[in-house]
Amino acid sequence: MSGDGTRAVRAGRRTVEVHRPDKVLFPGGGDAKEYTKGDLIDYHRAVAPFMLPHLRGRPLMLERHPDGIDGPRFMQKNTPEHYPEWIRRVELAKEGGTVRHAVCDDTATLLYLADQASITLHRWLSRADSPDHPDRMVFDLDPAGDDFEAVREAAGLLGELLDELELPSALMTTGSRGLHVVVPLNGRHDFDEVRGFARDVADTLADAHPDRLTTAARKKERGERLYLDIQRNAYAQTAVAPFTVRPRPGAPVATPITWEQLDDPELNARRYTVADAVDQARTDPWSGLLARGRALGPARRRLNALRG
Repeated sequence: MSGDGTRAVRAGRRTVEVHRPDKVLFPGGGDAKEYTKGDLIDYHRAVAPFMLPHLRGRPLMLERHPDGIDGPRFMQKNTPEHYPEWIRRVELAKEGGTVRHAVCDDTATLLYLADQASITLHRWLSRADSPDHPDRMVFDLDPAGDDFEAVREAAGLLGELLDELELPSALMTTGSRGLHVVVPLNGRHDFDEVRGFARDVADTLADAHPDRLTTAARKKERGERLYLDIQRNAYAQTAVAPFTVRPRPGAPVATPITWEQLDDPELNARRYTVADAVDQARTDPWSGLLARGRALGPARRRLNALRG
């Protein structure tokens, strides 16, 4: 480390300057371990081979905490002028103008964003070269409180329904309270089609279990029921990226898991942290599943038959 509090980190052909690596971003306390910016950099360096395939080519929204998780939070879509020229940008339409999103294609970019205290990376469900056509569909299982048993049960029911529709699905802890169920698509449907299909799947499940599940967007209408959230399936909406860190004590990580791990009594939304998420990544929990992107036509016909 140099005398001015910077550390040079090699990433491929580039060297990234890490500023104030000893700065505490995650204060310790209780059962939570303390983590510094240097720790965040080291985690991203180790997880990069597993994380980058989920980021490449996708516009990002950055959740930045320059003073650590107890300080102010900034949600950043537009890429500042001072970012290095080698970080890829993509200009995409928004209402009344455009936004220049950063795209993370390599380890150097991942480390640079971590140096900017971008603790959580939120990614689009579509790629920059086809922004209106998602190749992911996401169901966000959001409990009323911190009841993970309700999440576990809802994930099992949703997984069974998707199996009936012959759609492959992948499971991920969010690092917060719930789970995401991710379905790979072939990228030929637009967001309206995908969201409409996701809504019908969620409604089918909620209709079958009205006492436990709901699709009500308003909190006051949900009661204690688990919310099946399909709202991320829309243009310019984002979902937390696999292996990204969440701004909570102990630095929990949004971590892909297998369907078998859903039955693990130790499992909860914050089960994995920067201390062990890389070990989980090495087990390849999704095992090539996301390469098998599907069309929704056959599944739509099966769903319509189920709904009668």
